Amino acid sequence: MPIKSQHLSYWLVLAMFLWGAGWPALKLLTPNLSLEVISFWRFLIMSITFIPVLIYIKKPIVLQKSALPFIVGSAVLNVAFMVFAFLGVKYGSAGSGGVIITTISPILTFLIISVLTKTALPSQQLFGLLLGFVGGAIMFQINHINLSSFFSGAEFYFLLCALAWTGVTILAQHSQVHINPIHYSFFIAIIATSILFVFALPYDISAVFDEGVVFWSALLYLGVFGQTLATTIYYIASGKLGSSKTSTYMYLVPIFALVMSYILLGEKIELHIVGGGAISLIALYLIQKKAKS
Repeated sequence: MPIKSQHLSYWLVLAMFLWGAGWPALKLLTPNLSLEVISFWRFLIMSITFIPVLIYIKKPIVLQKSALPFIVGSAVLNVAFMVFAFLGVKYGSAGSGGVIITTISPILTFLIISVLTKTALPSQQLFGLLLGFVGGAIMFQINHINLSSFFSGAEFYFLLCALAWTGVTILAQHSQVHINPIHYSFFIAIIATSILFVFALPYDISAVFDEGVVFWSALLYLGVFGQTLATTIYYIASGKLGSSKTSTYMYLVPIFALVMSYILLGEKIELHIVGGGAISLIALYLIQKKAKS
């Protein structure tokens, strides 16, 4: 999938929409089968979907030893992300997942990159990050969090998701000098599928064929659009724009997640959600404006 540099912003917005709509799709799957079985099929579908993509790009697959640590590390983190996301939406709302993960992950990414590169963040960019965190806090109503039950609730799993995705973002950027991003995504899917197959073996893997149209629509959406297409776009953008700049687009995901959760699940959109989302978009503008300058 050749993506021109000048069009990366449009592609990233599409990827954010696909991810945002993935949260209510995942919520639709949680009541049906076990985490292990659903996760296995999601990555298996992703692996199969990559085959026509590989045929289309017509680039010989070259796997260097230097790329293996990035592939394996990202595969493990992708599996962890899927597990934490499943548990998060099972015990919480799909909209909340999109809010927490996409406001915390960019902040963590910027902080980690600045520490690793020993670079101080410009004041405007730092203000944008802080503003984004404020927007996320308003959307989630952070003042209502009960710390005594935090580690057993959905919010804890969403926090772990944010940590896992921060690692995925950084690995994706640094992997680009070792392997083609499309091949990178494909190998991640293969390894993640293999890992989850081991965990899914004790369960009835074929139980998915007893499910109905809604289940399969959600599963195919996650495997094809929410994984193969959106993830590939994100990896390519991370290599060309840098993980810090690319991660700021994730501020768009909570808006899409909340809207699609309302449409598909009937989750209520409240005033504080709209206000917090607007603040996060302003934060995204400030960060991107500084990055361009």
